[in-house]
Amino acid sequence: MHPSATRRFTPAKALQGLLATAALLFGHTALADQPVDHAKVTLVLGDQARNLRSMVEAAGVLENTPYAYRWANFQGAAPLFEAQRAGAVDTSYAGDLPVLAAAAGGVPLKIIATNAGYGSGNGLLVQADSPLRQVKDLKGHSVVVSSAKGSISQHLLYEALREAGLRRSDVTLKFVLPTDASAAFNAGQIDAWAVFDPYLGIAERNGARLLRNGEGLTSALSFVTATESSLADPAKRAAIADVVRRFAQARQWAIEHPQEYAKVYAELTHLPLDTAAFITQRASRGLRPVTAEDIEKVQKVADLFHEVEVLPQHVDVQAITDRTLFTSDEAL
Repeated sequence: MHPSATRRFTPAKALQGLLATAALLFGHTALADQPVDHAKVTLVLGDQARNLRSMVEAAGVLENTPYAYRWANFQGAAPLFEAQRAGAVDTSYAGDLPVLAAAAGGVPLKIIATNAGYGSGNGLLVQADSPLRQVKDLKGHSVVVSSAKGSISQHLLYEALREAGLRRSDVTLKFVLPTDASAAFNAGQIDAWAVFDPYLGIAERNGARLLRNGEGLTSALSFVTATESSLADPAKRAAIADVVRRFAQARQWAIEHPQEYAKVYAELTHLPLDTAAFITQRASRGLRPVTAEDIEKVQKVADLFHEVEVLPQHVDVQAITDRTLFTSDEAL
């Protein structure tokens, strides 16, 4: 069964325009001319903190799909990729380092599309009244990183320490899932917290002070990945290609309709509207096919984190990327 759409803000003509735009961006799948039975396909779409689902439902782009789908929501990348390891989800959506960590840990996935984000959606926080005023003040302190080893927030922390002239050994790292870390931070039990949206934005709106965000430090790239076994199934592969095009339509719709997007995000997450708007306005610059430049950027991240022994295995980013799903590089 399809989940019911919460809102249908997009007029039919506007949606048709978005479909045309996505077709230009993503071209046709390599299997587009092969007959597939969509009616027998059910996709499980992995999501974090309902970020993707809220946008997709706001845009109404999954109405009348020729295949069935359902959402699987997780509070962070670590549990999401465990589900992908088990084959419990067909697609996932996560930042560059969590994808690399999953691949290094043996999760059978392929990167199939890129979300170009904002570094401001990943940050290093302290309490409003904290004596820690700059990143260099973290020396000798503990920093809680969400969600697990190999997160985008760990990448931000390492880059922020380097920028401040500190060594990674100058701080003590603790890894805590976002919801638990949020409760501890609100209770004043955490001095410094490296975390991503929506948890970052919620804490900022509640008075937490930002020491440094990811602008200019991290790639701000995240990816849609697909489970290898799902891509090997012709019917699922075609359905995945279609759903990713629809994700791209939703991203474009959200960029063009920020108030409507924030409203639906607030309803789905039960956040105040001003907090939802604060988070959603820095969610994305757009979703597109993976480029050679993306692969080059993320390979540098992979090399760094293998060198510092965060990634147990070296990851060849080219090898875990499937650029055949979308053959067009137009409008990139």
